[in-house]
Order: sequence, then C-alpha cells, then structure tokens
Amino acid sequence: MTSKKPDPVDVEVGQRIRISRLQSGLSQTALADQLGVTFQQVQKYEKGVNRVGAGRLTKIAKVLGVPVGTFFGAHDAGALEDVDRGTANSPLKLLTVPGALRLLRAYVRLTDGKMRRSIVLVVESIATDRPR
Repeated sequence: MTSKKPDPVDVEVGQRIRISRLQSGLSQTALADQLGVTFQQVQKYEKGVNRVGAGRLTKIAKVLGVPVGTFFGAHDAGALEDVDRGTANSPLKLLTVPGALRLLRAYVRLTDGKMRRSIVLVVESIATDRPR
C-alpha cells in the first residue's frame, strides 16, 4: 500500500490559511471553535492533508477577515499553476517556520536601509556558520 501525498494545491491553500490565521493572532483552537471543528481538523487543513471545501473555506475567510481569494493567491497570478505543476518552491512555506512572521514584522518596521542590510547579513552569517 502506498502512502497518499497531499495535493500541492491543497498544501498551498493550507499554508495561506495558516499565514492568515497567524496574522489574525488566532490559535488553531480559536479558529476551530469559530468553525465548529476540532483544532486537529484545522491542523490537517493547514498541512493540506484534508482538502478544504468551498463552504468551509468561505467561512475561514470570514472568520479571518480576508477575501477568500487570498487562499488562492489572487494577488500573485500564476502561483497556484506553478504549484500544481510542482515547479514552485513556495516562499509562503518559509513564513510557517516558528518565529519567521515575527522576524519579518519587526524587519519591516525598520526604516534605516543600512540597518536592514546589516540585520540580513547578521542572520545570514549565523545561518551559514551553524552546523546542520
């Protein structure tokens, strides 16, 4: 028996749900409560393991206060087609790393371009020097 892999489009939609949820400051449990499902179900949606139906996706968008098109990358044309073809290495996945969204939010508050470049160099240096 072979293990069934999640569809790449479902994974991308799930990542977008997670990012929107984090931006809204909601936990998986809080979102689940508002949807009438378990937090485990929300986890499965976010991982793309379970496909999100149109009605549920619309409800998620309403709870998170975003247009439903957000989950399909309406603002970045062709992104889901690339995912469907398996050619995209989604930068959205990077935002699901713990602390990444906090780091990015702090970074965009910096107004000094020189400071921004310095921060990037420091982080890149730390990441490069660190054994894996």
